[in-house]
Amino acid sequence: MTRLTTQVKNSLNITTPGVQIWRIEAMKMVPVPSSTFGSFFDGDCYIVLAIHKTGSNLSYDIHYWIGQASSQDEQGAAAIYTTQMDDFLKGRAVQHREVQGNESEAFRGYFKQGIVIQKGGVASGMKQVETNSYEIQRLLHVKGKRNVVAGEVELAWKSFNRGDVFLLDLGKLIIQWNGPESNRMERLRGMTLAKEIRDQERGGRTYVAVVEGDNEKATPQLMEIMTHVLGPRGTLRAAVPDNEVEPAVKAALKLYHVSDAEGKLVVREVATRPLTQDLLSHEDCYILDQGGLKIYVWKGKRANAQEKTGAMNQALNFIKAKQYPPSTQVEVQNDGAESAVFQQLFQKWTLPNRTSGLGKTHAVGSVAKVEQVKFDATSMHVQPQVAAQKKMVDDGSGEVQMWRIENLELVPVESKWLGHFYGGDCYLLLYTYLIGEKKNYLLYIWQGSQASQDEITASAYQAVTLDQKYNNEPVQIRVPMGKEPPHLMAIFKGQMVVYQGGTSRANTQEPVPSTRLFQVQGTSANNTKAFEVQPRASSLNSNDVFILKTQSCCYLWCGKGCSGDEREMAKMVADTISRTEKQVVVEGQEPANFWVALGGKAPYANTKRLQEETLAITPRLFECSNQTGRFLATEIPDFNQDDLEEDDVFLLDVWDQVFFWIGKHANEEEKRAAAITAQEYLKTHPSGRDPDTPIIVVKQGYEPSTFTGWFLAWDPFKWSNTKSYEDLKAELQSPEDWSQITAEITKPKPNTFTANTSLISGPLPIFPLEQLVNKSVEELPEGVDPSRKEEHLSVEDFTKVLGMTPTAFSALPKWKQQNLKKEKGLF
Repeated sequence: MTRLTTQVKNSLNITTPGVQIWRIEAMKMVPVPSSTFGSFFDGDCYIVLAIHKTGSNLSYDIHYWIGQASSQDEQGAAAIYTTQMDDFLKGRAVQHREVQGNESEAFRGYFKQGIVIQKGGVASGMKQVETNSYEIQRLLHVKGKRNVVAGEVELAWKSFNRGDVFLLDLGKLIIQWNGPESNRMERLRGMTLAKEIRDQERGGRTYVAVVEGDNEKATPQLMEIMTHVLGPRGTLRAAVPDNEVEPAVKAALKLYHVSDAEGKLVVREVATRPLTQDLLSHEDCYILDQGGLKIYVWKGKRANAQEKTGAMNQALNFIKAKQYPPSTQVEVQNDGAESAVFQQLFQKWTLPNRTSGLGKTHAVGSVAKVEQVKFDATSMHVQPQVAAQKKMVDDGSGEVQMWRIENLELVPVESKWLGHFYGGDCYLLLYTYLIGEKKNYLLYIWQGSQASQDEITASAYQAVTLDQKYNNEPVQIRVPMGKEPPHLMAIFKGQMVVYQGGTSRANTQEPVPSTRLFQVQGTSANNTKAFEVQPRASSLNSNDVFILKTQSCCYLWCGKGCSGDEREMAKMVADTISRTEKQVVVEGQEPANFWVALGGKAPYANTKRLQEETLAITPRLFECSNQTGRFLATEIPDFNQDDLEEDDVFLLDVWDQVFFWIGKHANEEEKRAAAITAQEYLKTHPSGRDPDTPIIVVKQGYEPSTFTGWFLAWDPFKWSNTKSYEDLKAELQSPEDWSQITAEITKPKPNTFTANTSLISGPLPIFPLEQLVNKSVEELPEGVDPSRKEEHLSVEDFTKVLGMTPTAFSALPKWKQQNLKKEKGLF
């Protein structure tokens, strides 16, 4: 029985963030040294434990990786050990099944320098790494733009194509061949991997050289070596496109209930997108199918033990039943320890018994309220993570310029209308603040719900013009009406008023309503606004303060659940709405005229104030592309600042707002399509997201603290110190004399032999099987070459013991020959 040994349990580090790896050897878990992390053999299975720290919380991911040439027994052992490790971690881990060639982005992300998959395995006597070994000839195919996987392929030109990067590793020399259609990022990743092999496996004693596939004539000596090793070259294959997945496929969700009540697995479909958390019962297990791309198994806390332990098998049986590829990714989720990726497949995911953390965007009229926290502006720049959580770059006391879109042009807003936002208008607000002596800019684009489509389009166009006027430095923040972020409210110091319709333009013909009702939310000058609602009793809410303005009077209605701070802020903003005397009305003691103005009494939200449920929000970073004419977003797990590439665009999703980061070398089309791309992301999100979620456009080098705070240890000088592919290429040391290296590789090596080596040419002498099998060198008959015992057998004995003819045996890879000889006692 496969068991997690005491030795493994004692060696497990479950408190330090990072990665630990084991290889399955003779059905046991054997630790892999950290110096060889990222190097895998295709004949083996591995277990990878990744520990992450978020705040003070630790989370765990256990991946078991299956090499394509590994045995069924090894695969089964890896799966059992994974389940046992999860049990040891008390069900706090997410289990992942990884199949060679279809590794998840999360798995690839642990190995930032890349993954190298070599042929062979422990059964063939392969050691994990042979440092300083030069007796190597292999060809690595480098795939992937971000987290690369380099798989060992046949040492021949037919393995090449025009679109990828290949590493020809010859021990003392690694030649990087760049396909003519490979991009700069792929070449950079290939070089990083080549240097990693040079430094980690060869102790720095290997040359790395580059052949540009579109200019091979520039490196004739390297081409001579490649031709010698690979033979004459024919026509290269065309570039092979990377597997790209349509967003619509990712969004195709189906939830199945799993039961084995009658002794057999019964799977029943229960729901499709959008999914809600309450569909998952703690007593049961479920399978969530994400368009056949990935299968999730969710194990309820109170599900029976048999269903829990069989979770991975349930998923594999489901894959077979659906006729999905055997390499389909599988994740097993434990009730209460779900991954962020799983949580965000649901419309909202709340954490039980937790009342702190990020709140959610607050809908007008809802009873639940976000817990208000006293704001300290001085901490924002010193602690960008605080700025990110509070969505504030400062306390809003910077310089303000505001324009309204009028006849599709910008018209300055008069000072008396600052803070008044009308639903029939669109506004641009440029906010300037200082960090030290440097000016920084935020450009808010506020779009009224009743503004015309032409005005909304003009607001986006004018924002680009204004952005260019300020040297492309402003951070652009699109604010749909009703989604005003805290910092925008802070600018107006508790005097912000949002009107349902109308305009602040001069000479407007629109009639002003005789009765208006405003809901006031906020406890300080930094978080208060008055938002116009329908003037009827059903709009009231016992937890808030409302301002009712009529032709003759202005009422300040205080619900039973409101606080003293909220009443004070409501008095302040009421002066902005009406100059007349305010009549304070307490809920339950309203005068008759109050109800007359609202068209009569009616039921309204009056349940006791609820503390805001805590949404499980994990920031997620995506690399975006629309190069194929379709929007594609690839998630980057465990992200950090290094993942932001200068020639790309990225999307940082923090749930109630979305940042769109543009690298300085991103193509113009992607820059122009920034807002559309972010909107497309929201529309295609599996959980059915609010399309009015604010979108903030950030340019490289001008990141506000509300953005940088989501990254651990942000370095503002990073990009000025980063080396390009060209820089790294220029740094490569070349030998003083290429001809010596060329000669060493291209000239035949002298034969090496020992005292026991047979020097007779032609067929070797034949011996009976029993004289050769399981014999040491000393026990062998005279004239036997110990390294070629099988060649001393008759064809009949050879076929009998090895199960194949000598011709079939000679066609096997070297490692498989050795493996078979060991097994049959002929090694």
